[in-house]
Amino acid sequence: MIQEIATSIRTTVFLWLLTALIYPLLIFMIGQGLFPIQANGSLIVNNQGQVIGSSLIGQAFSSEDYFWGRPSAVNYSISEDAAPTGLSGATNLAPSNPDLFALVKERAEILRAADLEPTADLLYSSGSGLDPHISPTSAIAQIDRIAAARNLSPDDLEILIEQNTEGRFLGIFGEPAVNTVTLNLALDQL
Repeated sequence: MIQEIATSIRTTVFLWLLTALIYPLLIFMIGQGLFPIQANGSLIVNNQGQVIGSSLIGQAFSSEDYFWGRPSAVNYSISEDAAPTGLSGATNLAPSNPDLFALVKERAEILRAADLEPTADLLYSSGSGLDPHISPTSAIAQIDRIAAARNLSPDDLEILIEQNTEGRFLGIFGEPAVNTVTLNLALDQL
């Protein structure tokens, strides 16, 4: 009996060392060594060295001077006096839900008022509610509005969109997409 207890204690200590120390340390070293930007949150830093966001999390751009991204079911922005909540998620409204229909109708009216043809990625939030990507078509549709607001050439904006368009993953998976966070940052740097 004593031998079985000693064996179970040694096994428990070994498994604890393996799963609580060795494995996490190994994954941490691989992440920091091979993928440091991704492992640290894909943070975006401005010219002053301040973190201004992440290329993985959308931000609410509602000004006429910026490219609008996907709507979010959560509030991207947090007021200065509120603590971050870390929320993400979709509305969880079924396609037959009248609340979803009303929400989409409201978003479509906002887009039409800005002289934009409503597209799926400008009407519906992503599953996480945090996706910063829109289709190149949705970005190109916003060129006239932004060119007028910023006194820029539409050709310059089209080049900027092309420079910030991400291709398909491994050349075959997904669709080309434009990250509105990095696109708007590049727009500010023009």
